[in-house]
Amino acid sequence: MTNNNRVVITGVGMMTPLGNSAVDTFEKLLAGMSGITKVSLCDTSDLDVKIAGEVKFQSADYLDIKEQKRMDRFTQLSLIASEQAIEDAQLKISDIPDDTGVIIGCGIGGLTTLEEQFDVLRNKGPQRISPFLVPMYISDMAAGQVSIKMGAKGPSYDTVSACASGADAVGSAYEINKRGDAIAMIAGGTESTITRLGLSAFRASRTLSTKHNENPQLASRPFDKHRDGFVLAEGAATLILEEESHARNRKATIIAEIAAYKQTSDAFHITQPSSMGEGAIKAMNGALKKARINASDINYINAHGTSTNLNDKTETKAIKNVFQNKAYEIPISSTKSMIGHTLGAAGAIEAAVTAMSIKEQTIHPTINLSDRDPECDLDYVTDGKRKVQIEYAMSNSFGFGGHNAVLILKKYSI
Repeated sequence: MTNNNRVVITGVGMMTPLGNSAVDTFEKLLAGMSGITKVSLCDTSDLDVKIAGEVKFQSADYLDIKEQKRMDRFTQLSLIASEQAIEDAQLKISDIPDDTGVIIGCGIGGLTTLEEQFDVLRNKGPQRISPFLVPMYISDMAAGQVSIKMGAKGPSYDTVSACASGADAVGSAYEINKRGDAIAMIAGGTESTITRLGLSAFRASRTLSTKHNENPQLASRPFDKHRDGFVLAEGAATLILEEESHARNRKATIIAEIAAYKQTSDAFHITQPSSMGEGAIKAMNGALKKARINASDINYINAHGTSTNLNDKTETKAIKNVFQNKAYEIPISSTKSMIGHTLGAAGAIEAAVTAMSIKEQTIHPTINLSDRDPECDLDYVTDGKRKVQIEYAMSNSFGFGGHNAVLILKKYSI
C-alpha cells in the first residue's frame, strides 16, 4: 500500500437548477444565468418563501418504473449525475469492481418521502406506511443505490456535515485513493429538500431570502449589501476520482488534479460561523500546507458565498487573514449566486465547477452584486466570465454545526 498516489478527476456529472448536465450547467454559469424560479414542487400559497432552485427533469426520462418508485428525489438526482460522470470518464467499473468505491454526501436525506409518509400516517394509519420509507429516507441511500447500480464494491458510505457534506465526500474519496484503498472513487453530493417542511424550517431559522418572490433571479446576492438570506435549492454532482497511474494507463482525459483536502470545526455555534472565521482560516491554511504551496500560489477561489449576512462577511475576513494583501488580487466567485444553496450537494457541485474552471482556464461571475457590502471588498468577479491562468484553485465549504472543508485543485501536468 502506498500513501503517495496522485489523484485526478476524470469525469463529472451534474443535475442543477441551471441544467441537466455538467456542460450545460457550466456554460450557463459562465453566461451569468440564474436558475432560481417560483417553486413548483410544493404548495407555497401560505408561505412567505415562494422561490427556489429546482432541477427541471422528469424521472421517467432517466429511470425505470421500479427506480422511480423506490428512490427519493435526492437519490434519483445522484444516480443520474453518477451515470453521467462515469460516462464522461469512460470508466469501466466492471474491470475494477472491488477497487471502485462510492462516497456521496447528503445533509438531510429523503425529506419528500418523509413528508408524504407522515401524511399517510395521519390520514390512513400506521398499517399503510410504505415498507420503502426507511431505505428511501436515509441519507446514505444515494451512495448505496449508486454502488448497487454501478457494481462498485469498494468503500461506500455517506458523509453528513450539513453544507460541507459534498466537499467532505470528495475529500474523503481523495484520501481513500491517495492511500491506495481504491483505484477509482465515485464521489459527490446530493440534496432535495424543496418541500413545505423544508422551506418552512429554513425560513423559521431566518436564513432564507424573502424579499424577491416576484423577481426570483435577483434573490441570491452573495456579498451584496442588500442580501437577505440564501435561496434553497436542490441538485447533485458526481466526480470520478482515480489514481493518476490508472487514469494514464487507460488514456483517460484528465480534467484536474486534487492537491489537498482539510477539515476543521469551529466548536462555536450550531448555525453561526465564529466571528473572525477561525475555523475557516485553519482549514484554508491547513489545505495550503498539505498541498505544499504558498497562499500566493492560489489563482482562484470558489467561495462558499451563501448570500447570508454572517457567512459572506466572515468568509471575506477569513480569506483576508489567510491571503493578506494577495486577497485583493485573487478572483473569487460564488456559484450559489446562480443556483442557490443546494446544502449537502453544494460542496460537490462547487468542486466540479472548480475542476471545469481549471480545465477551461475560465471562471464564472458572481451575479446580483450591484451594491457591495463595505465589509465584502474583494474581487468577486462581477464583470462576467473571466479568462484566468489557473494553476491552483481553492473551493470552500462551511456547514451548520461549524463544519469547515477546503479542497485545493490544480491544473494537471505529468
